[in-house]
Amino acid sequence: MDFLAIPTLTGRLVTLEPLGREHRDDLADAVAEDGLYEKAWYTRTPSPEGMGAAIDAKSAEHAAGRVVPWVIRRAADGTAVGMTTFLNIRADHRRLEIGSTWLSASAQGTGINTEAKLLQLTHAFETLQCIAVEFRTHWHNRRSRRAIEALGAKQDGVLRNHDLWRDGTMRDVVVFSIIENEWPTVKLGLTEKLRAGPVPRT
Repeated sequence: MDFLAIPTLTGRLVTLEPLGREHRDDLADAVAEDGLYEKAWYTRTPSPEGMGAAIDAKSAEHAAGRVVPWVIRRAADGTAVGMTTFLNIRADHRRLEIGSTWLSASAQGTGINTEAKLLQLTHAFETLQCIAVEFRTHWHNRRSRRAIEALGAKQDGVLRNHDLWRDGTMRDVVVFSIIENEWPTVKLGLTEKLRAGPVPRT
């Protein structure tokens, strides 16, 4: 089992493929949509101008064995609309984190995130035989917390003053996880959610 492999994962709404420089223009347009990169102070979405550097940084981290980065490609029009990553990879303990995920404004609330997570979780639990998959988010990112809970993950706790944020403030990190014996039920729930169609954004 190669925890650092970046397989192409294909669903009905989305394809996850290895992140590369060829995705720069699409991704720069994606973060420029509706000022996505400027709106949420509690996220670290790259700017359009910094997209090339962000992609290069992910590639360097992958080469160093620290992350597995994908681009999120919308099946309907073939456009790259976001990124997602395996990080905090602990192959010896068969666990990892899914994070550093962002989507263009037009892709949110469409089912794309749900299917992307289903593809990643299936790869983690069924190919890599993970015993646990974590999700982490800023305490103030309530939308992200709701989305993680909607996947079927359970909150493990809050790591207070865990990160020094870019503006000098401290970030409290909320930790969620799905463990291997929960995966069959989580998978069923995500599959049924996709079958029912997207929920309108709130």
